[in-house]
Amino acid sequence: MSKYSDRAVELFKSGYNCSQSVFAAFCDKFDMPEELALKVSAGLGGGVGRMREVCGAVCGTALLAGMVHGATDGADREAKALTYKKVQEIAEEFKKTNPSIICRELLMLSKTQPITSTPDARTPAYYKKRPCAQIVEDAAKAAEKVLFSNEEE
Repeated sequence: MSKYSDRAVELFKSGYNCSQSVFAAFCDKFDMPEELALKVSAGLGGGVGRMREVCGAVCGTALLAGMVHGATDGADREAKALTYKKVQEIAEEFKKTNPSIICRELLMLSKTQPITSTPDARTPAYYKKRPCAQIVEDAAKAAEKVLFSNEEE
């Protein structure tokens, strides 16, 4: 693990959702207050609003790609294309250790399972049955490899 994947897992095990854990783990890269990073990414957990769609940890990496390469001019097609390319590269890297980027598939939930807004209690049983801590670690590692591997520490 790296300092970023370690921090992401630490945040997750402290009760933050998967997206918050990945995005906030890297907030020092952008001189962003951790509180702001946690707020910005809060709605993406549980596969976006707990709807079990694209994994929140993967969504957190997409936010990171935007922070690194995102367009600040609506007409900047090159920056948009580069950001999308990096998100796709992160997803491919993530899928080297995970079968999907879809939350319900990663958690082996059926499409017919009811969607609720209430998060599960973080108990020892929760952490034992859910692969989310490992998913958070994998997402942080994928983001670090794709977005920051050329940087010197």
